[in-house]
Amino acid sequence: MTANAFTREEEKQRAIRGRRTVTWLIVFAIVMFFAGLTSAYVVSMSGGYWVEIKMPKPFLVSTAAIVVSSVFVQLALVSARQGRSAAVAPLLLVTLALGLVFTWSQFKGWGELTKSGNFLVSKVLDNKGVYGVDYTIRFEGEALIEENGKFFHPSDVERARPLNAELDEQKNTSSSYFFALTGAHLAHLVFGLLSLLVMVVMALMGRYTPQDHVGLWAGTVYWHFLGGLWVYLFSFLLIVH
Repeated sequence: MTANAFTREEEKQRAIRGRRTVTWLIVFAIVMFFAGLTSAYVVSMSGGYWVEIKMPKPFLVSTAAIVVSSVFVQLALVSARQGRSAAVAPLLLVTLALGLVFTWSQFKGWGELTKSGNFLVSKVLDNKGVYGVDYTIRFEGEALIEENGKFFHPSDVERARPLNAELDEQKNTSSSYFFALTGAHLAHLVFGLLSLLVMVVMALMGRYTPQDHVGLWAGTVYWHFLGGLWVYLFSFLLIVH
């Protein structure tokens, strides 16, 4: 009856392997979600009107905060592996603080977008600012020409057919994607912040040891992944958008 029973250590190792597998499956699922979203973004750019939006400066703060936070969460994991348990909680708290800075700067960035006329649902002509500097409207890849508040296709050399009436009916799809991508990332980051909070509590309770720290490992992997995902999204929006 008990010949095939697992020992306590074997059960522990099985649980660790299961936790690691679940972590990688979660990462894979999120990768597929954002791959689909960015693919749809690229397809949407290929036809019709498209607005190129200037990257909000607070997103630079977001990028710096989440990159630096990855260093501190990794140091927390290394400390746990080396048995320096007293250092784990402080390092995780710094990571959590930087995560909150990231969240704050995201909202600041969204504020700049809405201030310039870009919303989750908006129209192309809602954009404000200096044309060609703060935003540019393209039609099938070609930048429209703006003169005295009127927009013309580059082929309309005589400026005989202003496009304003047509543009006024066009949805600002690029703005919608901008909010969708960054908002979806922040939604996943909220779970990362909650995980960090739990890990801080566990660290203060002395639950992470060199022999048993799979929870800390899982949280660290997820946080690194969120950082890498943001760098990808930021680069994508900066270069492709």
